[in-house]
Amino acid sequence: MGNAQGKRVVVVGAGIVGASLAYHLASKGANVTVVEAEGIASGVTGSSFAWINTSHREPDPIAQLRGAAIKEYRRLETQLPDLEIRWTGALSYSAMPNGALQASANQVSRSQILDLEPNLKNPPQSALYAAEEGALDAVAATHALIAGAKAFGAKILTQTRVLGFVTQRAKVTGVETTQGIIDADVVVLAAGTGITKLTDRLEVPLSIEASPAIFIRYKAQPDLVHTLISSPEMEVRQSSDGALLAAEDYLDNTMENQPAAIALRTAKTIRNELHGVVSIEPQWACVGLRPMPADGIPIIGYLPKVSGVYVCAMHPGVTLAAIVGRLASEEIVDDKASSALGPCRPDRFLRA
Repeated sequence: MGNAQGKRVVVVGAGIVGASLAYHLASKGANVTVVEAEGIASGVTGSSFAWINTSHREPDPIAQLRGAAIKEYRRLETQLPDLEIRWTGALSYSAMPNGALQASANQVSRSQILDLEPNLKNPPQSALYAAEEGALDAVAATHALIAGAKAFGAKILTQTRVLGFVTQRAKVTGVETTQGIIDADVVVLAAGTGITKLTDRLEVPLSIEASPAIFIRYKAQPDLVHTLISSPEMEVRQSSDGALLAAEDYLDNTMENQPAAIALRTAKTIRNELHGVVSIEPQWACVGLRPMPADGIPIIGYLPKVSGVYVCAMHPGVTLAAIVGRLASEEIVDDKASSALGPCRPDRFLRA
């Protein structure tokens, strides 16, 4: 690896993707500094349903990444004791076209559904059950990854905005921040929807949209939901502390579709769908803006036209954070190109 050890890497963004990158880079001996404009996990990570979901309904250019996601989280669990993942399995009975069954899911009967989720009032005749899938507390997971990165010597600068880049002959050699200039051999952009403003400054535009979704947390009694349920009526799971978590589509900005109003409607739906809901009280509901590349495929790799900048923008960020953190760190520190990341390269947006 030669001069790879001690390579100076600045990671911009301290959501779960940036935290995973920082951890993996630091563990490989890189000299890592994380720069975050607000606080750790303060962006979309803090409003994520956080389902580690490896299924996909369409032909999938990143099937290799999804397929490795769970194994990679299992590996991280052995390295980071504070990383807690609930491997409950996921029960899905959304309308799915023929041939859309992922290899990891089994079709289960109505009686098997009730064995898994005895509180369902209206179980379907059949559903898909992916036993190896799960979910995590994305904020807690991000803090665990950051703590792991710090244990390997990474520096974490929160409340620190990036103001611009230092460049020499079309190469970025550092970032200008509200705390001064930080020299870098590689700058990694993992700032979610904020990435486009940063790449625009380098005159390398990327097509990343802010895709809104609603995340709701309820206070409810424990043991209402045992797996993760994804159905036409609701997408819910229960956390280790008993909170009931739900995800809903963002509709519009009208009063009747504000997060608080949707939280009340979703609570009514949950009551209609589950036995034993004595009380369900919304604790908070918010809109999270997911970074969605225009073609739906993650953007991962070195920027064209200017050297020294590596981009990581993706949805689903929680699912892919662990595997992308490892593969990207191998590309940055070891110069080891990953075939699994091949479909994700940024230069696809700049081809004639």
